[in-house]
Amino acid sequence: QVWLVESGGGSVQAGGSLRLSCAASRNTRGSHCMAWFRQVPGKAREGVASLDAIGSAGSAIYADSVKGRFAISKDNAGSTLFLQMNRLKPEDTAVYFCAARDTWSCPLDVPTEAFYNYWGQGTQVTVSS
Repeated sequence: QVWLVESGGGSVQAGGSLRLSCAASRNTRGSHCMAWFRQVPGKAREGVASLDAIGSAGSAIYADSVKGRFAISKDNAGSTLFLQMNRLKPEDTAVYFCAARDTWSCPLDVPTEAFYNYWGQGTQVTVSS
């Protein structure tokens, strides 16, 4: 069992940056594949990025819509997952969720909701034009 709590959301103008954090209740390095999702009202949850249990940069997978602008990472202690979001656009506005699954590797594709079994409560990101 792992509990996840997101923070760092807020309001920013287009072109700005935000860094989201996801605090886990235990060290997930070596044990949990982790990911970020986002959701807007009336739409399905969308996979944004994933990172394997080791947290190696080479394992990161990104949705095409955020590639080159967002970066997923994990701290050395393995207890916090980050999402650095740069050059934000109004279409990035959503509630962002952290997710985890107790498996070492992540699928080699954009994350899908059904794969993950632990979720945070979400943090709102609003980007104004």
